[in-house]
Amino acid sequence: MTISEQQAAALDAEFRSLDPVGRLARLRAAVDGRIVFTTSLGLEDQAITHMIATAGLDIEIATLDTGRLFPEAYNVWAETEERYGLRIKAYYPQAQAVQALVADQGINAFYYMVEARKACCNVRKVEPLGRALAGASAWVTGLRGDQSDHRQGLDFASFDAGRGLIKANPIFDWSRDRVAAFVEAEKIPVNALHAKGFLSIGCAPCTRAVKPGEPERAGRWWWEDEDKKECGLHVTEDGRVVRTAFADQNGIARA
Repeated sequence: MTISEQQAAALDAEFRSLDPVGRLARLRAAVDGRIVFTTSLGLEDQAITHMIATAGLDIEIATLDTGRLFPEAYNVWAETEERYGLRIKAYYPQAQAVQALVADQGINAFYYMVEARKACCNVRKVEPLGRALAGASAWVTGLRGDQSDHRQGLDFASFDAGRGLIKANPIFDWSRDRVAAFVEAEKIPVNALHAKGFLSIGCAPCTRAVKPGEPERAGRWWWEDEDKKECGLHVTEDGRVVRTAFADQNGIARA
């Protein structure tokens, strides 16, 4: 193993006996260089923002503004910055890539084929994420193991070979109820849509409220098969981000 792989394995083992704040602090102490936490401004990520801010940890907080977020996302974004006296650094899709995508597919092609939806996610999320993480030594996420079958197989910390950094999931072992209780107890700003049945919130056209009895992420890309419901940010294959095989160099789906 390389040193980075060894370091990730050691952190994964250490994290199992620590609480989330302890995991974040240990990561900061163990890793040199930039650590970036990417927040979707959802429940889990708001909890981690609170942990980072109140502990005074030198971890950059960034978000991917796809251009198609709910108004409520911008509201909680502003409220969070005011509450903690910080700036959440925004990364936006490249204008030319968005223009080419819409010119080729139309504005809502993602409803009609998975390849088009993945191409949209690639332009609006995956490429901006690459810029957010460029030069970083570690990446913090709000992934939880019980969110989906795919995420159950993740670790507290792992080496992302494709990006050459350590990926840390400090609340990996927390349930949604535990996160919600923590957020309520600490009076952390939350997206108003959570109270309306939106448990997992992404772009407005691709998110609906969850019906009673449905899984937590059922409201994301609800028209697709369950095994396809990842946008590409957290799916890797041989150390690389999985992107649609039908996308051209601009990330535009080709039938």
